[in-house]
Amino acid sequence: MDASAIGRELTTSRRIPASRATVWSALTDAQLLATWWGPDGFTNTFAVCDLRPGGEWRHTMHGPDGRSYLNQSRFADLQAPERWVIEHLSPPQFRLEVVLTEHGAETEVHWRQTFATAEVCAAVRAICIPSNEQNLDRLAAVVAKLPR
Repeated sequence: MDASAIGRELTTSRRIPASRATVWSALTDAQLLATWWGPDGFTNTFAVCDLRPGGEWRHTMHGPDGRSYLNQSRFADLQAPERWVIEHLSPPQFRLEVVLTEHGAETEVHWRQTFATAEVCAAVRAICIPSNEQNLDRLAAVVAKLPR
């Protein structure tokens, strides 16, 4: 870990029983991304999803409580089929790097969320840790339905 990121990062990993190309498609097909992005109970409406480095991603996450959360991000890096990075520009600001590593018939999804400060990270940790796990649960469920 980069010493400057100590206290600012939340990480998790998951092995998904699918090829890296299949998992990559769920990250880069806007229609699929809209079905799994966010924690349990959330749905999404995408206004813009320009999946290219520098491309804009504006969407609204609709919570199970009926509230809507506007999100603005930028795709910072897309290296098919291994690295997907966004910069979340709406508060709380963070950088999310998803790295896919193939292990035989499985793909390890490594999820690293880096916040501007350790204080911001600490303030959202209790929400983000379970939400990130739920996000990966939802990703795995979508990937399980895709053709191999």
